[in-house]
This record gives sequence, C-alpha cells and structure tokens, in this order.
Amino acid sequence: MHDTFQFTLKATSGKARLGEISMPRGVIRTPAFMPVGTVGTVKAMYLDQVREGGADIILGNTYHLMLRPGPERVARLGGLHELIRWPHPILTDSGGFQVMSLSGLRKLDEQGVTFKSHIDGSLHHMSPERSIEIQGMLDSDIQMQLDECVALPAERNEIERAMEMSLRWAERCRIAFGEQPGKAMFGIVQGGDIPDLRIRSAEGLKQLDLKGYAVGGLAVGEPQHVMLEMLGITLPVLPTEKPRYLMGVGTPDDILKSVAQGIDMFDCVMPTRSGRHGLAFTRRGKVNIRNARHAEDMRPLDEQSNCPASREYSRAYLHHLVRSNEALGGMLLSWNNLSYYQELMQGIRKSIDEGRFEDFMAETQEMWARGDIDPI
Repeated sequence: MHDTFQFTLKATSGKARLGEISMPRGVIRTPAFMPVGTVGTVKAMYLDQVREGGADIILGNTYHLMLRPGPERVARLGGLHELIRWPHPILTDSGGFQVMSLSGLRKLDEQGVTFKSHIDGSLHHMSPERSIEIQGMLDSDIQMQLDECVALPAERNEIERAMEMSLRWAERCRIAFGEQPGKAMFGIVQGGDIPDLRIRSAEGLKQLDLKGYAVGGLAVGEPQHVMLEMLGITLPVLPTEKPRYLMGVGTPDDILKSVAQGIDMFDCVMPTRSGRHGLAFTRRGKVNIRNARHAEDMRPLDEQSNCPASREYSRAYLHHLVRSNEALGGMLLSWNNLSYYQELMQGIRKSIDEGRFEDFMAETQEMWARGDIDPI
C-alpha cells in the first residue's frame, strides 16, 4: 500500500495489461472488475461476501447518494467507507450517466445540469465543481469528472457539442479536485461512435495529465463491434502508464474482448441485476435457472467454483426459489455471478502474467460455447 496513488504496469500479453494500483486504502489488481454499490450497497450482497469473492474496489453512485442519504449526512457520519463498513478503495462516478437517463427531467448548460429527483421531484443543480465537492464529502478514493453522456445513435453535431463540453468540464473538475495525495480524479473520453471525436477527446484529456482515464459513452445502445472499434481507436492515444477504465461494461465476453484491447478496469450492474432476474453466469456460459429443465436437477451451478452459492446449492432449489420470487434466490444468484466475474478476472490476470492471454480467451469462449447441459 502507498500513501500516494500509484499505477504499476507489471506485464503485457498482446495488448492485454497486468497491473496494480496502490492507494492508502489498498491495492487494486488490474484488470479489475468493480461491483456496483449504487446507493452504498451491492444489491442483495453482504460486503464481506463481495470482498471474499475477490473485489479490491467497489463503485458508489454520486447521483443516488446525493439524493439520499445526502453527501453532507454521509460526511457527518464519517464518510462512505465508515458508513457501509468497506475500508477498501471506492470509486464514485460523477452522476453524468444517471442524469442522461433522466432526459425528460433535466436541463443542461455550460454551468452544469439542473434536474428533478426521480424520488420526489425536488430540483437539484450539479456543476462540475459540485460533483467533485459531493465526491469529496463521500470521501471516495477515485473520483470521476462530470461529463455529458449522449445515448447512441446520435447526430455528429450533438456528439461533438457534448464531447467539447465534457472536456471543458474535465478541466473545471481538475481545478476543483486540486491536489489530494493518495486520491485520484479520472477524466472521461467521450465522442460517441465517431473516431476523430474520440481521438480529440482523448488528446484533450491527456493534456490535463490526470491520474487515470475512463472511456465513457459506450455500452449505451451501440453493438459490441462498434464499442471494440472505438477502444481500438482511443486507447493508443492514452498514456500507457495510466490506468484505463471502461465504464458500465459489461458481459463476460465484453470484458474479455476489452482486456484484449488494453482496458484495466470495469464496472457493471449486470452480475447482480441478472442474478435478481434468475440468470446465472458460469464458466459453462449463461444459465437461465427459471427454465423447467432445472426443476429436478440436483447438480450445483458449478461444482468447481470457490463460491458456496455456486457449489453447494442445487439447481432444483435455486429454480424453486426464483420461481417462488423468494429473496434468497436473487441473493444466491448474485453471489454466484459476482464470484464468477471475479474468478474470470483472476484467470485473466494469471494468463497475462504467463503471457498466454489469447489462449485463455479462446479456451474460455470455447467453454461458454459448449454450454452447461451435460456434466463436465
């Protein structure tokens, strides 16, 4: 652990990168998957389980936490780590993505965004400076700039306008953030699905010499091949000695292919959201536990997993829980899914270290393709 923020690149395999971020609250092994703790809870999980599953860092959401319990209250209670009993690193996103999804409830200008709460309709204003101030009150370790995220498809002039404003906001956020030893602020590359705008955004952010860089505005409706193409264009522009974070992504397949492009950090609600809806991720691919074929199947989801939810509960029981809308069904499947994601990241890191990431990727995809019908 370090009293400063430090990223060390340890090995590469093709474009895939093995690294380590050291911070006062702990070490983040990269490539890393960050479970999403939107309102200070990774849904349906104890944070002890999240940690035991292999998470070095979790994500908190500025938009949701500013509405409740409110950043001033969190600060009075000792900060987010203290409140939620998670002494390890936390990354907070700036709220830009959530505000985008409120389209009918927001007004945006150079100063920031004015929006109505989806909870009670109350009016709020978030400027780049206020976003950083809120993240400071939450006491998060990695803070994100406020940006404007445009849903795709969109017109070039709209994507360009939002990208240019996000760049200006990045500079304002950097000034507001100042010097905070041991903490970091990341900029967010925008530019939609337009190559020259992505490059301009990445070059503009590089000038600000930030501690890390995120690629935003993907996984917002475009097909996977477009996302990967944008990564292929953007990442070579970003400095190799800084961490790269792909926001809001994704499926296990998205993660593998993005690591192959050189991404270091991921977050996504998919493992927990899917778990609550009866979908399990396993090394044999996706399993819809609602399907009738599981009703009398006493096999576990994965007898080789380190996770008790995957190894010790029968599919028949999980099927029954999910079909009965029992809370325990969503809890067990979320636990399984987050554990699988972390086992995947562990496999990715090991394979990069051994210089065989491409082989690992092919073996993993082949296993998914075989499916889970027959015991292996």
